[in-house]
Amino acid sequence: MAGNSSSPAPVAASAAPWHPAAWKGLPASQLPTWPEGAALEAARAGLAGLPPLVFAGEARKLTDALADVSRGRAFILQAGDCAESFAEQGADQIRDKLKVILQMAVVLTYASGVPVVKIGRIAGQYAKPRSSLTERVGDVEMPAFRGHIINDDAPVPAARVPDPNRMVTAYHHAAATLNLLRAFTNGGFADLSHVHAWNQEFLASSAEGRRYEAIAEEIDRALRFMRACGVDLSAGAPIHQVDFYTSHEALLLDYEEMLTRRDSLSGDWYDCSAHMLWIGERTRELDGAHVGFLAGVHNPIGVKLGPTATPAEAVALCEVLNPEKIPGRLTLICRLGVAKVTSLLPPLIRAVTDRGHPVVWECDPMHGNTFTSENGRKTRHFDDVLGEIRGFFAAHKAEGTWPGGVHVELTGDDVTECLGGVEDILEEQLPLRYTTTCDPRLNARQSIDLAFRVAELLRG
Repeated sequence: MAGNSSSPAPVAASAAPWHPAAWKGLPASQLPTWPEGAALEAARAGLAGLPPLVFAGEARKLTDALADVSRGRAFILQAGDCAESFAEQGADQIRDKLKVILQMAVVLTYASGVPVVKIGRIAGQYAKPRSSLTERVGDVEMPAFRGHIINDDAPVPAARVPDPNRMVTAYHHAAATLNLLRAFTNGGFADLSHVHAWNQEFLASSAEGRRYEAIAEEIDRALRFMRACGVDLSAGAPIHQVDFYTSHEALLLDYEEMLTRRDSLSGDWYDCSAHMLWIGERTRELDGAHVGFLAGVHNPIGVKLGPTATPAEAVALCEVLNPEKIPGRLTLICRLGVAKVTSLLPPLIRAVTDRGHPVVWECDPMHGNTFTSENGRKTRHFDDVLGEIRGFFAAHKAEGTWPGGVHVELTGDDVTECLGGVEDILEEQLPLRYTTTCDPRLNARQSIDLAFRVAELLRG
């Protein structure tokens, strides 16, 4: 269990000379310019005095699970919001998002026979990198919205001023979300005997919902068979709860630093804002603050690799972020785009494999396939998302390596943000229910459909 930062803890003899504040001496991109005054230091001090959101033992357990993925024995489903909103943190919204992830995991596990490590983009995904410092809203150019942990999405310049007090607000939202997630996953909601209850009304009536119900009925039949054979399915059985982990991009380093604590058992540093953190495509500079920061924490971490990533850069990131070559420590999350994945991914795989790095390979099929529709809304097409996943699997099959997982942006709400899918959402339908605060997400029907398609690839 991670101790509070104010409590002394033994330092491991082999600990590197690293400290959570060391990032301040490194070049940093995508960080806000906070207003002058004492507000930033007050917010940082407030965060430092709060309890950890997750614990070191939980992060180590996730590392062990990801080690199985790196060895080809399990698969990752990492999913959730593009950018969590302070305004959408109700119990129903959190429950419905978890429902979709649990449904997808059941489909993947049942159809493929592969254990699924479930990681949410949740309880911390409040900051977003942006390609431009400003954006135009109507006729007014104003600072870009950078996530609710930094500023507000209201379309007025005053709302876009970075406010460090939002970091403390984000902490409390994350704590409330985590509290509910733990209640759901350990208190009976995630019980495998309740698989029918995870089907939302708008999904249950669809083809995907009916296909899912068929799997749920098969699971019920299997459980009845096990009980009839005398298998103990009492309260202590593992079918009654699930391991569910949290993750977000470690973008806002003031927040991450203040929630980094020294584990009272090992003396190692852990970022206690989430179980897993990742470095984004825009912040993966080898000499940069984000790489330097995550190199020192002992959580499992990820790095996004876009089309500009070279094999040499991928190897260098492995050597900086996982020099001891610990299985499960490092996940390379490829976001290459449907048109480029089959040409760009194989050289990355070969370079990393040849150097003996036991990485987890994960496909982010969302960010490399984003475009702006004719009505001005950012969107993605379901066929492109699926196409990149297919290319990801094909590349790993050709290289003899394991396609370790998928990383998708989704919601449990019945939104119309991504085109295509079984509903065949058209561009003129995007405005009907387009509610994301940043990038477009798959809705529940599209998400379940995608799970069935990925399960077919796993079986193949």
